[in-house]
Amino acid sequence: MEVINLELILRLFLALILGFALGLERELTNKYAGLRTHILVCLGACVFTILSVYGFPTFAIGDNVIIDQATGVRDTARIAAQIVTGIGFIGAGTVLRNGPMVFGLTTAATLWIAASIGMACGAGMYDIAIVSTVISVAVLTIIRVFERRILPSSGKQIKRYKVSIYCNGNDVRAIYDYLVTRVDDMRDFTSKKLIENPEKSKISASFELSNKKVVNEIYYKLGDITDADSVSIQELND
Repeated sequence: MEVINLELILRLFLALILGFALGLERELTNKYAGLRTHILVCLGACVFTILSVYGFPTFAIGDNVIIDQATGVRDTARIAAQIVTGIGFIGAGTVLRNGPMVFGLTTAATLWIAASIGMACGAGMYDIAIVSTVISVAVLTIIRVFERRILPSSGKQIKRYKVSIYCNGNDVRAIYDYLVTRVDDMRDFTSKKLIENPEKSKISASFELSNKKVVNEIYYKLGDITDADSVSIQELND
């Protein structure tokens, strides 16, 4: 019976903890890829890296190279290299485009760094993995505060939102007229009648606001001026 390798188990748990640290920041800011996604990406990259080095008959550790007489020295970075390109498929799933606006790039970049941290854990480079996690979390939190408070002229204060409303069809015009007067830049306003109930409509629109406090005002006002079944407003920024 093969003895459990505690060193490799430690690498897996470290990848889990560091992936949790990155995912927690995304989860708290209500992004598409949150806690579980970042944990699994980091842990998966760690597992693949371990398999790349230890899971095959030929591998290299330090100065000791084990050579398979039939195939020669195996390229231990082959599987790990595919992680770098493979993570792009997951990252692409978090990037959304709405007209000229693109959202989710920061989350995609966070998944990318999560994979690299997992690879560092799998390779046993604990110092690189931990320091990279600390720096990444600092960038996601401290730099956001810096952008909002120190660089107000950069345009980062402008927030983009998407509103969805289920209401009576005769309320569509009133909702449009109200939003036009309250938001800074409204776009993609659409109204569609529900197939199951033609008297009801679904309204969707995206808009920009420079004052975040106005969102709550808009939310409650929409409920007052219409007999809406539901009103939801989602922030679209990274």
